[in-house]
Amino acid sequence: MKNFNWTTFTKRIAVKANLSNIYDAWTKPSEIEKWFLSHANYYDEKTNPIERESNIKKNHTYEWSWYLYDIVEKGKVAEANGKDFLQFTFAGECLVDIKLSQQNEYVVVELTQKNIPTDDESKQGIRLGCDSGWSFFLVNLKSVYEGGLDLRNKDTDLKGMINN
Repeated sequence: MKNFNWTTFTKRIAVKANLSNIYDAWTKPSEIEKWFLSHANYYDEKTNPIERESNIKKNHTYEWSWYLYDIVEKGKVAEANGKDFLQFTFAGECLVDIKLSQQNEYVVVELTQKNIPTDDESKQGIRLGCDSGWSFFLVNLKSVYEGGLDLRNKDTDLKGMINN
């Protein structure tokens, strides 16, 4: 595995949807909770909460929670152009880029996570763990926005599933 890139990965998925709806799926607290998070809190530069139906902006911060996990992920929005690009910190100092492009009736979502540390814990937990997690959540984004079905497991008796 000496040629394996431990510092970055990219995932792509085509979602049959409107570009502005998919941008909102990433940038509105009420929308990101439909497919990714159990709860999303965003704050402006003065730590005031932003409205649940408002799009996040550059320099906003976030606190994210997931179903069945007791962790709270905190980070910052590094870029948000209001149309087709978003960048935020994730898993410490990693950066996640979300690039959206319209191709016929599909929005291609390209997610790149980069700046992943190369210590053994980060290789396993961030590089491999986030790769797996983003793969599922991107499929769930497609499912929710194309058909309305949320594939996440929310049952506390069924921990350790690929869909949580």
